[in-house]
Amino acid sequence: MLKGRSKPEDNAVANDDQQPQFKENAQVNARIDEYIKNNPKYWNYVQSMPRERMERALVLTEIQRQDRSQRMREGVMRKLNENPEMKQNVEAMVKNMPEDQRERATVSIARRIMQVTTPRQTQSSGMSV
Repeated sequence: MLKGRSKPEDNAVANDDQQPQFKENAQVNARIDEYIKNNPKYWNYVQSMPRERMERALVLTEIQRQDRSQRMREGVMRKLNENPEMKQNVEAMVKNMPEDQRERATVSIARRIMQVTTPRQTQSSGMSV
């Protein structure tokens, strides 16, 4: 997979017209190659897409990821607001953090607490023992 990070020395002399330098990740590339091998019809579909359509599909994927994250944050905050004791404890943990980092830290801490304290729901596999 290619990463869009430029080299630190390039940043000092970067011009607006320079392209970013991409890094290669052999493990990610191997996973992509395996997926392509196992899904040749999808790969042919992707290769047949016009560039603008592919770019828009990539942007849509990012929008969906952000929407999913926002829904998760809202759900965690809703559950936190339903539990005043937990909310008070979490607020005490983040009170000394910079203002711009508090909400993200609050969600992160609350999510972790909920993962640890909420019993897991197991799905029955339909098999009787």
